[in-house]
Amino acid sequence: MSVTAALGFEAAGVAVGLKSSGNKDVAVVVNRGPLKVGAAVFTSNRAKANPIIWSQQAIQDGVVEAVVLNSGGANCFTGSFGFQTTHQTAEKAAELLGVSAGDVIVCSTGLIGTGDEVFRAKVLDGVAQGIARLSSDGGVAASEAIMTTDSKAKRSTVTRGGWTIGGMAKGAGMLAPGLATMLVVITTDAVLDAAGADAALRSATRVSFDRLDSDGCMSTNDQVTLLASGASGITPAADAFAEALAEVCLDLASQLQGDAEGASHDITIAVTNAASEDDAVEVGRSVARNNLFKAAIFGNDPNWGRVLAAIGTTDAAFDPYDVDVWMNGVRVCTAGGPDRPREDVDLTPRATHLVIDLKVGDAAATILTNDLTHDYVHENSAYSS
Repeated sequence: MSVTAALGFEAAGVAVGLKSSGNKDVAVVVNRGPLKVGAAVFTSNRAKANPIIWSQQAIQDGVVEAVVLNSGGANCFTGSFGFQTTHQTAEKAAELLGVSAGDVIVCSTGLIGTGDEVFRAKVLDGVAQGIARLSSDGGVAASEAIMTTDSKAKRSTVTRGGWTIGGMAKGAGMLAPGLATMLVVITTDAVLDAAGADAALRSATRVSFDRLDSDGCMSTNDQVTLLASGASGITPAADAFAEALAEVCLDLASQLQGDAEGASHDITIAVTNAASEDDAVEVGRSVARNNLFKAAIFGNDPNWGRVLAAIGTTDAAFDPYDVDVWMNGVRVCTAGGPDRPREDVDLTPRATHLVIDLKVGDAAATILTNDLTHDYVHENSAYSS
């Protein structure tokens, strides 16, 4: 049931014509309490969409009554009109729910630089229709309404000791930190305060969404929001909640990776024995963003030389002539030189596992990415039309 799996939440997804397909395009998630705790993390892109600018202010008091999300238009670089649209969206939801507009988070996704009076009217209509259709089993419809180029909705649920976490996500392109291009709403009926929710969310996104780097492109609209209703009456240990939240975030991140635009391989890059976790992330990301490596994987070519060339561009501590590389369980490079024949590596499965052993410490990190395909280029060359 996605975001309505946890007690205390209602949701809806409706179609109001923002998408030419006629599919659902406005979602509403409402926290019925008794707690109205919220936390959020946002894109680090300096170019931020109007909903991000609004929501960064709204989240400051740690109180969130509702989240309104639309697909079919990013409402980014649309001037003062666009910010007014976001403001009116929050005000409309607040009026219908009997809450403060400052406690309504707004999210948008779609094309940048488009928006007019028709767009605004449809979004406001979607808010009204969505609130009218709110239900405790509306999480599935809400997850469908936030899709853009996604081929399927992304949902995840975890239950522990009488409390539950449920989440939904969208994202298939422009997937790169920070966060990775996405809209995510996560709900829980655990008892949390705002500081605890914020700490847990930042800890979870750091090892999940922030390490999904599909195509190296950072969005203007990324937002991950956590809502806590406290409806279970149970206060979990901080570490237990953080672990469960990270599990949901990792599951959603993996679903985003698996649905990346045009991808034919899901590539897991594990960097081991690094001097620091930051070094491991930097090395893994250098490979994830290397188009030569990604094109080689698309061609089922275990070209480990492109791995070494990529990691050599980083400032991480290691000796490039003392690095081992494995591809799908076969060590193709040892001590910076050839090991097993390339013919021993089978890259035909979609799941591709790359291990890079830096041999300088005991830190590690994993980056998720995809290959670079003809279909990715085609989809993104045709997207605006």
